[in-house]
Amino acid sequence: METRRFSVARLWSSISILVVSLLSTIPLSAATVSSPSGDIVVTLEIKERLAPYPSGQRLYYSVSYKGKVVLLDSPFGLDFKGMPPFAEGLALQNERKSTIDDTWEPVWGTHARIRNHANELSITLAETNAPGRTLEFIVRAYDDGIGFRYSIPVQSSIGKFKLISERSEFHFPPERGVWIADYGSFRSHQETEFVEKKISEINPGTIIGCPLVVQLDDVWIALTEANLTDWAGVYFTRSGTAANAVVTMLSPRLDEPDVAVISQAPRNSPWRTILIGEKPGDLIESNLIVNLNEPVAIEDPTWITPGISTWDRWWPGSYAPDFKDGKVGMSTDSMKYFVDFAAEMGWEYQLVDWTWYGPPFDLNYPFGLVGNPDADITQSITELDIPELVEYAGDKGVRILLWLDWDNADKQMDKAFPLYEKWGIAGVKVDFMQRDDQEMVNFYHRFVKLAAKHRLTVDFHGAYKPTGFRRTYPNLLTREGVLGNEYSKWSERVTPEHNVTVPFTRMLCGPIDFTPGGFRHKTQETFRAIGSDEPGPFVMGTRAHQLAMFVVFESPLQVAPDTPYSYRMSPAGLAFLKVVPTTWDDTKVLDGFPGQFIIMARKSDDSWFLGGMNANQVREVEIPLRFLGAGEYEAGIYSDAEEVADYPERIWESSVDVTSASKLMARMAAGGGYVVHFRKK
Repeated sequence: METRRFSVARLWSSISILVVSLLSTIPLSAATVSSPSGDIVVTLEIKERLAPYPSGQRLYYSVSYKGKVVLLDSPFGLDFKGMPPFAEGLALQNERKSTIDDTWEPVWGTHARIRNHANELSITLAETNAPGRTLEFIVRAYDDGIGFRYSIPVQSSIGKFKLISERSEFHFPPERGVWIADYGSFRSHQETEFVEKKISEINPGTIIGCPLVVQLDDVWIALTEANLTDWAGVYFTRSGTAANAVVTMLSPRLDEPDVAVISQAPRNSPWRTILIGEKPGDLIESNLIVNLNEPVAIEDPTWITPGISTWDRWWPGSYAPDFKDGKVGMSTDSMKYFVDFAAEMGWEYQLVDWTWYGPPFDLNYPFGLVGNPDADITQSITELDIPELVEYAGDKGVRILLWLDWDNADKQMDKAFPLYEKWGIAGVKVDFMQRDDQEMVNFYHRFVKLAAKHRLTVDFHGAYKPTGFRRTYPNLLTREGVLGNEYSKWSERVTPEHNVTVPFTRMLCGPIDFTPGGFRHKTQETFRAIGSDEPGPFVMGTRAHQLAMFVVFESPLQVAPDTPYSYRMSPAGLAFLKVVPTTWDDTKVLDGFPGQFIIMARKSDDSWFLGGMNANQVREVEIPLRFLGAGEYEAGIYSDAEEVADYPERIWESSVDVTSASKLMARMAAGGGYVVHFRKK
């Protein structure tokens, strides 16, 4: 009997395998996957359409959220050099589903623990005619959005390939507005305003950076990418196939401008991500981008230390009346002046910026495009003794960061980084990359990995937006790629309205080195850039507005731009900067709207910090404190003084005991702010 049962079982198993095998080769018309909560549903479907490719069966994806369609049927296609497009004449095969559910602890970030919970659908797209290529299309549905990518398997018809363009389209229902960053070129520092428009108002060919934020009737969406590795950075432009549609663009290579990616199968693309939420703040709280990256690759990351840094390069001529003759230059004594203030504040770092190794640029080219061929990033100028500075700072509990031009670093980092480790340098700020083509993306990865090997943290300036690589290599602390306080030196672009747009746009991608905390204030009406008789630079808005940036703007390395003199001469609120952390255990966006205001709370150990920033209209916001949880807290409040219309540097400091049942009323002036430190009693 046992032998007979075994034979029947084997026969039934063989039949089952055969049935499954046959079913997997039968073309499917559609496949769906839902998020764990069921709120988000993604549908992949083969349909016939006429544009933009010749008629034929094409892949379309659509998305619904809580029963409402938020992404209409949107087509997908790839254009290759030397072979036909992969777009039409497709069949859908081999549907496979799985669930991902794990929890991980970031080295630093906005949450102490992050759940990576998604349902995944993978299908095979097969051409029904020659050349008969196949492609895997993978979708992960999370409760806060989706990611999709394509994978090119090894096959006789595709080995080495040159990808000209990817045409992932996004067709929206009628939108209430979109926020776009028009970079004008694939070569840029990605430093501009996010402007509210309608998709129909976008000129075809406009190079729109990430993220693209869309407001529908009751839903907010942001398009960007995750896990950008050995690929070209993605952009968007208005699609010609529908009124409310955008399509991806890839940054072209410099050596072959009609090509974006040169690679070889098997290859995975980056993830195309769609963040989804009912409120704009839901998108800020999302961990989708980091969840779509690989786990930490540094075996022992305990040496990575977030913190605040002083900085020597914001003021013109580094004017500081309390330093010798009033002019701070690139010298050992000058840098010690900043180190002394960092120690006074309990801050972790001093950033030694450009010219420490001499002229960094080749002046035969436009500013910043080419590094000085004679530069040596292992030798400081005679006026500056790096080992002496490192020892002096170390005795005061401060560590040194060094600025580098990327072109110099690309050629010399193999020699320089071991030396920096020997010197005791804590990290490097690398600048002026201005691109995100495939070759530059690969430079970022080489740079971060080599820095990790030599225990150096990294701050990218002149940089493209984050894509979550910080999860894998958390020594990558922050990056610019944002129109930050630096621009207040020479422009009137860093307005309070801009400041409260950034969290809902650029910050969705990840940390921003905005250089918050300018302490020389003007109102929007009295502001002026450098060039007047009064020394600047200034910042628009109130002291409370600038203090709130340390809570609102995500960055484990915060670089405070002003001179020790500025902070000491007007110390109102300075005590807050002695206690505010730069990495968090929890994050809650309590209220806000792009370009109007934001109220955000972040948790660190047993304390909570609240930051409110306001644009151009006086605003009162009632803030329930349910996020505090159990227990009683002392709330130390920094708010706009009544006279900020004339003296924007003035704040009121007050204290009140509160619980989670309490409410606070935040009154914020035009360009104002509101800051609270909740200490558990």
